[in-house]
Amino acid sequence: MVGSDDRMESDLRPRLRLMAVHAHPDDESSKGAATMAKYVAEGHEVMVVSCTGGEAGSILNPAMDRPEVLENMTAIRREEMARAAKILGVQHHWLGFIDSGLPEGDPLPPVPEGSFAVVPLEEPTEALVKVIREFRPHVILTYDENGGYPHPDHIRTHEVSMAAFDAAPEPDAFPEAGEPWQPLKLYYMHGFSRARMVAFDELLTGLGMESPYKEWLEKWDPNKSDVMDRVTTRVECADYFELRDDALKAHATQIDPTSRWFVVPLDLQRKAWPTEEYELVRSLVDSTLPEDDLFAGIREKVGT
Repeated sequence: MVGSDDRMESDLRPRLRLMAVHAHPDDESSKGAATMAKYVAEGHEVMVVSCTGGEAGSILNPAMDRPEVLENMTAIRREEMARAAKILGVQHHWLGFIDSGLPEGDPLPPVPEGSFAVVPLEEPTEALVKVIREFRPHVILTYDENGGYPHPDHIRTHEVSMAAFDAAPEPDAFPEAGEPWQPLKLYYMHGFSRARMVAFDELLTGLGMESPYKEWLEKWDPNKSDVMDRVTTRVECADYFELRDDALKAHATQIDPTSRWFVVPLDLQRKAWPTEEYELVRSLVDSTLPEDDLFAGIREKVGT
């Protein structure tokens, strides 16, 4: 429990601000959610930006696969996002673009006209610059150049985030979007890695438990590099794994609570892999790699 002295000290420190830019509602709960909850608990401000409303998402939880849910998908996903944001304690902003969906088939069909992945880049960039200038984050989190995985909205989220990071401090860029603001660091969020799956697989197998990771590991291309080769920053946030899972389950249309997401007991997760991983790609402050804090170098600069 946080004592009164700790709360008073936290109240006296300048608040730092973190913005996580995501493609769809539920992405924020599967990528970096425990980190965000940790920084909120420390008294800092965190905002999640959802670039789209997830309107094209399928119902991935059999318990929610009902006609009335599909008919009201847009409204339901907004409600789910509101619950997840409340659980994590974060602020939330809808950027307002339309989910492009995940093209399937051979050859792949084009994404729908007017959806997020194909609108002119300047439109979502200006929208995100406006939010950055209003919220004034010190740190921005986004996806890597592959989108984390090759969904067109994830790749576009990367493109928009990088363009907005560069444009936000420039007075001549989108002057109608507010007073310029310079974010100090930008990271890529990295999710499941082979090293993480191996750690969980070995732990479960060693305890005589069934591992859901064997199939994934058997199919893993041995020539494929692991994202851990790119990671610069590991944030210890094991105390917030339960909040992460609760936020994920709030997206009930997308997450089956009986799925492999939740197979590994939290106490074993905390033992085997207590961190979330990031790659520092832009920095205007001095920090030493590897890091264990997204605000490394910023705390010293702003006097926290």
